[in-house]
Amino acid sequence: MQTIEFLLRGEFITLDHLLKATGLAGSGGQAKALVAEGKVQVDGRDELRKTAKLRAGQVVSLTGARIRLLPPGTEPTTAEETPDE
Repeated sequence: MQTIEFLLRGEFITLDHLLKATGLAGSGGQAKALVAEGKVQVDGRDELRKTAKLRAGQVVSLTGARIRLLPPGTEPTTAEETPDE
């Protein structure tokens, strides 16, 4: 599973913008569709709010990828692929 560490620039980012910014969705429309189809989880729970505000410390998961949100000013570690759980 691919792990992505995403450094926030402010207090939060919306879920659809995060998916697009990380390249897991090719467009905002595709990001919204992934959320609407129930393919995205936040902190292990299904998330159906396309513009849910995500903050540092939260983890977003979808098929094959996991995104960890880091607070501004944090140094990300090297992202590594981990075996499927």
